[in-house]
Amino acid sequence: MASLSSPLRVCRGILKELRAIQGQSYKQSLAYNYVIDQFRKNKVTGERYCRAQQEAHHASLTYLCLLASTRNHLALHNLYHGKGERSPEEVAGLVGLRVPTQPGGKGWEK
Repeated sequence: MASLSSPLRVCRGILKELRAIQGQSYKQSLAYNYVIDQFRKNKVTGERYCRAQQEAHHASLTYLCLLASTRNHLALHNLYHGKGERSPEEVAGLVGLRVPTQPGGKGWEK
């Protein structure tokens, strides 16, 4: 099994994603309270080392990946989708091309 990052780093990552979604009032949300409660409940002490703690850590890493991927997907979706009909010049600019400026010419002359 691959080495897992520290639980504190995962907890901070999840809280960072919650802050990005909900803004500065994220500490009053139910999600914040749930995440903090789960990390405190599954904390490893010196007396115990169990498989359930590793499973909880893996689930938290998976949830962090889901939150970050969803945020990135929404950013890309807003950037490239939903702008309606675009002009040929704008579409050509998206793929790195330029539209010829004069008919019959090379198009690069000004």
